[in-house]
Amino acid sequence: MLTLYGSEINSRLLLGTARYPSPAVLSEAVRQSATEIVTVSLRREMSGGRTGGAFFEMIRALGVRILPNTADCHSVGEAVLTARMARELFATDWIKLEVIGNHDTLQPDVFGLVEAARILVNEGFEVFPYTTDDLVVAERLLEAGCKVLMPWCAPIGSAAGPLNPTALRAMRAHFPDVSLIVDAGIGRPAIAAGKQAFDAGVLEPRDMAVPSTPVIGKAVFT
Repeated sequence: MLTLYGSEINSRLLLGTARYPSPAVLSEAVRQSATEIVTVSLRREMSGGRTGGAFFEMIRALGVRILPNTADCHSVGEAVLTARMARELFATDWIKLEVIGNHDTLQPDVFGLVEAARILVNEGFEVFPYTTDDLVVAERLLEAGCKVLMPWCAPIGSAAGPLNPTALRAMRAHFPDVSLIVDAGIGRPAIAAGKQAFDAGVLEPRDMAVPSTPVIGKAVFT
């Protein structure tokens, strides 16, 4: 069970809603993944727009929770304004906060991120900050009032998988009571199977070989 700002979430997978070939494919992906939260950029939902309204109604019909984001915002002012508009449109205090600092890697501007997070928390937002795996930045975000951290896994859309698993493990150990959502560039997450394997634990090490296949019932004994 994952707890995010007091809400208990069964699925540990968050799914984006951009770049699907059709609404039908998006709907099926949400259903098949069993996710309970989808991220939505304000650019995909324009107030008063016929296409945007249809998209929002489709998302609402899926029965999932919406996490609006400030995707592609490159300044504090732009991110804060987008967050305010998203809250009005989507009727939620949740916001995935992105303040992008590099056009090529889409790496967060951590200085602007902390500043924007502080502003939005003071306005009652429940902020999900897209950040780096830096512990000092994480400390500043928590001090600003964030109760969730979203460290990047790899550049957005790269599907490169974890580039610095050591840093992610360090963040988990340093903030044991903070909900962490590893975000961006993950590639192919194995959610259900991966979680079950983690809960099952690893085998105890042994000093000698042990056959994985039992000898009882062998067709031929040697």
